[in-house]
Amino acid sequence: MVWRGTYGRLRFKPEEGLEVIATGKVTTYPRSSKYQIVIEALEPAGEGALMALLEARRRQLQAEGLFDPARKQPLPRLPAVIGVITSPTGSVIRDILHRIADRFPVRVLVWPARVQGEGSAEEVARGIEGFNRFGDDPALPRPDIIIVARGGGSLEDLWAFNEEVVVRAAAASHIPLISAVGHETDTTLIDHAADMRAPTPTAAAEMAVPVRSELLAGVADLKSRLLSSLSRHIKESRALLQAAVRGLPRPAEIIALARQRHDHAGARLSRALGANVAAHRALLDKVAARLSPGLLRHPLTNGAERLAGLWHQAGRAVRIELDRRSESLAQKHKLLRALSYVETLARGFALVRDADDAPVTSAAGIAGGAALTIQFADGEVRAVAGGGPASRSVRGSPKKQGGQTPDLFGDDA
Repeated sequence: MVWRGTYGRLRFKPEEGLEVIATGKVTTYPRSSKYQIVIEALEPAGEGALMALLEARRRQLQAEGLFDPARKQPLPRLPAVIGVITSPTGSVIRDILHRIADRFPVRVLVWPARVQGEGSAEEVARGIEGFNRFGDDPALPRPDIIIVARGGGSLEDLWAFNEEVVVRAAAASHIPLISAVGHETDTTLIDHAADMRAPTPTAAAEMAVPVRSELLAGVADLKSRLLSSLSRHIKESRALLQAAVRGLPRPAEIIALARQRHDHAGARLSRALGANVAAHRALLDKVAARLSPGLLRHPLTNGAERLAGLWHQAGRAVRIELDRRSESLAQKHKLLRALSYVETLARGFALVRDADDAPVTSAAGIAGGAALTIQFADGEVRAVAGGGPASRSVRGSPKKQGGQTPDLFGDDA
């Protein structure tokens, strides 16, 4: 039996049919008097058992499609940032950094991880997943390539890179991944899931970046070839242009025909103008012979008589229209006077207005002491309701009685 905490720390998980070496304590189970071993460590029994386990796991992951070549991603030609997952204290990271600096210096981010022993597989898997979660932060930019690297060792030393957690993390990486585990003869399952396998960590650095000097030489070669091709093209174009120029006629020959046509047309134009003037002069003489003073006088006389008749008709029409409009205006004036309240005032009525100049139509609506204006046919009178002094209007006023304006609504009214 094995306790749960111990099981989580086991390097190898027990599988059906796997021969193992179990290390622990032998105890008894009192209730049934049975012996049991409490497992503290579990190891495969020899390299043959490890190879059998490795092959079984390889077939399982391959059946799931984790090693499918269609999943492989191409490596970028010129990466700007490279992420390296390895031990920060080993010689592997120094070799990678040195090789990258020699070939093509770029920014390198190192994710420290144990590459052997308990928990190493989980740390490598977390490094792959962590690089894939990087964003656009300038301080921690997302790598263009990931290198998982470790130096050589025995099958047991490299076993962390055969664990499913590492293989699945490598297969799920969205960033192209180079596996550089062990030496050229060492093979682990991460090699099958990675986008590229390098025989050594140094070779992985060479795969990740090109040689800067070779790039510069290639650019210089391309520049030289471009300039040579351009020079050759210019020479060929100049030769073709010169050949075309030799086949073209001279400018004087090009305009000679047009000049000849112009001269011919100018000569014909002079003769044509003279003939046209002569023809119009003959026509004018013919028409002038038919004209006489009497022929011109007759249309003038008829025109004057016609104009006089039109003037007479126009004056008569204006007088008729004026009479009609004067009669209409007189009728409308009579109607306006009949409907005007001024005519009513002339028959003995009066119009009473309050202080706001609004007509007063009821005595009940007038308060005592209210200022009033009374309009008659011949003028207006200002009065105060209920007695009191009243002012006269400019246009007229009633007769005074005893020096005071009569009270229109009191006892004296």
